[in-house]
Amino acid sequence: MPDVNFAIEAAEPARHAAEPILLFKLRVSEPPAAGLTTIHAGVLHCQIRIEPARRQYTAEEQERLLVLFGTPERWGQTLRPMFWTHVGVTLPPFTGTTAVDLPVPCSSDFGLAATRYFAALAGEIPLCFLFSGTVFYEADGGWQVGQIPWDREATFRLPAATWQALMDMHYPNSAWLRLRKDVFEQLDKYKSRQGLPTWDRAVERLLVAAEEPVMS
Repeated sequence: MPDVNFAIEAAEPARHAAEPILLFKLRVSEPPAAGLTTIHAGVLHCQIRIEPARRQYTAEEQERLLVLFGTPERWGQTLRPMFWTHVGVTLPPFTGTTAVDLPVPCSSDFGLAATRYFAALAGEIPLCFLFSGTVFYEADGGWQVGQIPWDREATFRLPAATWQALMDMHYPNSAWLRLRKDVFEQLDKYKSRQGLPTWDRAVERLLVAAEEPVMS
């Protein structure tokens, strides 16, 4: 079985995708000392986790993360790894090493913990990629099938600016908020009754009204 290892070398937004996708530059390699094997193909599965305890946070970031982790004095108990997503990719034939793009769809839904965490940061996002899957390789004069060991992983610190650039590419100067249908219908009626031209104006007026002092 080939002793394949994994490394994430960079990440960039997919420029012509219909939805927000980050392309992680994945390097797959076999140590030369192990004896190089001709790998005909591979099918990789990858679980990506966020590991928030692997970085420090500014006071502003701490305030933005209050809804996820609570107050900073509790972070010793609340900064736990968070699941982000599952993705997969097919490996081309190679001997020694190869590089492929690992496409990862990204959501702008602030109802998801990952989106809220990414949007709160100004530095780097600590990620861990956990790999599994199957490789088809040359051995003993024929094709063999091997399972990738479950301990194979790679870490990467994604610049938060890269994620933000991706969001700005697809949703410039905007954020996506999911509402219950009945709440949306009430907001729609309010917007119509008030003769407001946009959803932004409707929400702005409600916010202003909520801040007005109550006369006793």
